Amino acid sequence: MSDQLKVLHVDDDDDIREITMLALETVGGMQVVQASSGAEALARVQSFRPDVLLLDVMMPEMSGEELLVQLRANPDLSSTPCIFMTARVQANEISGLKDQGAVDVIQKPFDPMTLSDQIRAIIAT
Repeated sequence: MSDQLKVLHVDDDDDIREITMLALETVGGMQVVQASSGAEALARVQSFRPDVLLLDVMMPEMSGEELLVQLRANPDLSSTPCIFMTARVQANEISGLKDQGAVDVIQKPFDPMTLSDQIRAIIAT
């Protein structure tokens, strides 16, 4: 990985995408490509090879879990760390997401000032 982490962020909420973009690029110095749907994310990874996947869980048409299955089918992304973002953070839900291949789960609402540090800490472990 380069010094500047490349993040694919997928969330159907415009406000969450805007806050996350500011948190990761402006505060965190990361390179971010965003998508508002699973289909858009699958199209974007054709030309962008992220170091980390940051996926919303609950999205229309294709959930974050379904998107992760599709992304994992791409050999270039089969071992890319995935972090889910969700407001649903019951222990059984978190363990279920980890069972599906997530390295961790970030709770919404998140702190924009510490989000980039939180992501770096998660993928460093």
